[in-house]
Amino acid sequence: MGEFVNLEVEAGVGTIRLNRPPVNAINNQLQTELAEAAREASNRQDVRAVILYGGEKTFAGGADIKEMGDRTYPEISKFGAELTASCSLVAAIPKPVVAAITGYALGGGLELALTADWRVAGDNVKVGQPEIQLGIIPGAGGTQRLSRLIGPSKAKDLIYTGRFVKADEALKLGIVDEVVAPDDVYAAAHKWAAQFVNGPAVALKAAKAAIDSGLDVDLATGLKIETQLFTALWATEDQKNGMKSFIENGPGKATFEGK
Repeated sequence: MGEFVNLEVEAGVGTIRLNRPPVNAINNQLQTELAEAAREASNRQDVRAVILYGGEKTFAGGADIKEMGDRTYPEISKFGAELTASCSLVAAIPKPVVAAITGYALGGGLELALTADWRVAGDNVKVGQPEIQLGIIPGAGGTQRLSRLIGPSKAKDLIYTGRFVKADEALKLGIVDEVVAPDDVYAAAHKWAAQFVNGPAVALKAAKAAIDSGLDVDLATGLKIETQLFTALWATEDQKNGMKSFIENGPGKATFEGK
């Protein structure tokens, strides 16, 4: 259990909870604890899906500017690399991950949300990459994940201007995938995550790996990755159970053990 980041597990769903009031500003300790929580969520067999959550008021308001402002170049180089590595560990969690976004997800906060597979936001949220207003650029995946998600021209508009985006525009752009009432954000995220608790965990891991790995390579290489992961699933009990159930009982009735 960290001071600013905890992993809470209930009924197969793990919640990585940020808790650094008032706005969950990301400092060195928080990013270190975030990496630890991501590793734990990846390794625990009782965690089948993950929610990223900053609480009822705000997801994460960005990096701790007071801490960053006076750093030397060697110091910020180290912090930047570590923050990128922490976000990458969250992105690499081999299970379905959903971000439950309340209040604000700005700068490093949006970059953290972008590591998720699905994003649920309250209808009053604001998201953005305002780093340009500080004379810098996003440094924890914003230029890369955002452009892959919504396309380079739209990402450049947001990054060049540093403007805040409201929930309706974020949904239209594809930054978030679902918009609900503010009080329903965590419940909606939990509903999305819970549907995978009894699913074929190895196949879900393979699907995520195929998609994410394929985005970084050409189509021919991506197809080879897909074929390798597809055929490897014939070594799992879930494949045998799933196909046997389909033949005997029809679709959608299989019981999976995650093996």
